[in-house]
Amino acid sequence: MPHIPTHHRPLEGIRILMLVGDEYEDLELWYPKLRLEEAGGHVTVAGAMQGRTYAGKHGYPCTSDASIGDMEAADFHGIVIPGGWMPDKLRRDEKVLELVREFSAHGKLVAAICHGGWIPISAGVYRGVRVTGSPGIKDDLMNAGAIWEDTQVVVDRHSVSSRKPADLPAFMGAIVELLAGVTAA
Repeated sequence: MPHIPTHHRPLEGIRILMLVGDEYEDLELWYPKLRLEEAGGHVTVAGAMQGRTYAGKHGYPCTSDASIGDMEAADFHGIVIPGGWMPDKLRRDEKVLELVREFSAHGKLVAAICHGGWIPISAGVYRGVRVTGSPGIKDDLMNAGAIWEDTQVVVDRHSVSSRKPADLPAFMGAIVELLAGVTAA
């Protein structure tokens, strides 16, 4: 493996939790996972069961590294929540909501794209926060007290949000920049 200079790996030592479940949005999980790893971050993908393979909306498989039930926010620098239909199911899991509340309460990254915003909504962490998301959940975001913006990416303190797969470059640029600030601090 070639040596990669550290300035190309700004997330060395950063640990990120990602959620997976049936019918996740394929690109919204894989693009962030690979981009974070490319930047030197360590990504743990957690689902309802460790070692289970989940099918994305477009059929791409993802096998979970860990069980959500075993995860602790203290072990990570942030959480990335892909969209798809997965968030509608995972938002009913109290452990998922507890994790998101802990990340938010400690000022750690809470990143959601597309329908991923359903999880921070259910966790109650979006009141007064500037966000974007799928136009399909705009009303849900506003009813949760979020301040809606229709743009590629919104960063409000430790929250990063985007609307759709086409926004992934802006979404990941903002996430890497925010997490790189954690290593500099």
